[in-house]
Amino acid sequence: MKRYGEVEALRGVDLAVAPGQALAVLGPNGAGKTTLINLALGLRRPTAGRVRLFGLDPTDRRARSRCGAVLQEVGVSGLLTVGEMVTLFRAYYPAPLPVAEVLARAGLEDRAGVRVAALSAGQRQRLLFALAVCGDPDLLVLDEPTVGLDVQSRRRFLASLRDFAAAGKTIVLTTHYLEEADQVADRVVVIDRGRVVADGPPTAIKARVAARRVSFRTPCALGPDVLAGLPVRDAVRTDHRVTLLTSEPEAVLAALFQRGVAMTDLEVAGATLEEALLALTRRPASEA
Repeated sequence: MKRYGEVEALRGVDLAVAPGQALAVLGPNGAGKTTLINLALGLRRPTAGRVRLFGLDPTDRRARSRCGAVLQEVGVSGLLTVGEMVTLFRAYYPAPLPVAEVLARAGLEDRAGVRVAALSAGQRQRLLFALAVCGDPDLLVLDEPTVGLDVQSRRRFLASLRDFAAAGKTIVLTTHYLEEADQVADRVVVIDRGRVVADGPPTAIKARVAARRVSFRTPCALGPDVLAGLPVRDAVRTDHRVTLLTSEPEAVLAALFQRGVAMTDLEVAGATLEEALLALTRRPASEA
């Protein structure tokens, strides 16, 4: 448990991460994800309970030497070059990776001689990733690591994470980009209001939502009368594309055809991880 004054940021969380596992921790803002990361790394102390990292106290140097981390708030010197910064951080670890390999993993090969102060926001985020992996850690902890990255950089970053996991390393990732969790994680933990509300493979988390996603394009305006009486849990319209969440897609489509709704580019698929997360953490109307 972790309490800040009267606020319980985490309560009753009992979580173990196996070696070689890629774990994504998901949840809305304020759910307790960053608090969990800070406790695991020894940056905060629990109010009650116990935290162990490789069987040791998280502040033990032997445990920390086996970890790399990308956190939301990290300061790095702008006076050093990228290559100098990586060289400095490598010295903190017993068996670091070669500088060239670290820069390649982070996509910074052509920025080795550039001062950190001259980096763009996305390049600085990639540098933080380089500093996290330069010690060849057994555990990589990432708290919202792709904030500020463009699409191409994000894809390269996710590929690096998959390579890291394929090498038998352990990953703990928090993210608001749920497709990242779907691509990288073999286990997802959903936290809401300081408690674990779901834990399992991404497919199992998505299966918790007993629904299908029906999506199509239509020039028609789908007012309340068009959907009246239909078993639709959620309806979203973006431009001319409509997405419905329902446990009875066949009945919904049959009714819409009967009501004269014109459709093109029709798709019926299982719920996404994002839809599962929203369903698992949805607040009652009285609390909204």
